[in-house]
Amino acid sequence: MAGDRRGRALGFPTANVELPGETVLPPDGIYAGWFERSGGSRHVAAISVGTRPTYYAEGEARLVEAYLLDFDGDLYGERVLIEFTELVREQARFEGSEQLIAQMHRDVAAVRAALAEP
Repeated sequence: MAGDRRGRALGFPTANVELPGETVLPPDGIYAGWFERSGGSRHVAAISVGTRPTYYAEGEARLVEAYLLDFDGDLYGERVLIEFTELVREQARFEGSEQLIAQMHRDVAAVRAALAEP
């Protein structure tokens, strides 16, 4: 599912995940987790569930977006599996892009720590 490409402009390109209608999602927030591609490869991901309150008014549809750490490639049209492992933080609204980008860097560091190999 194509998005508005804001993540790419912020330096964190995300895969917008289209969900089947019966999908049950965790509460809005940022999660550490895994993104499994249709070919079976698994990638550490920072996963956002929510409405993007920094840029959109309340009432927007909930989205699932995944930022794959250390990944560069095209994911358009792939069927994927998302595995949520740990809540990093609740969804929050930021005053602007600079504050959001700074928080996204902290989120990625938290995801790396949460999913670090022992």
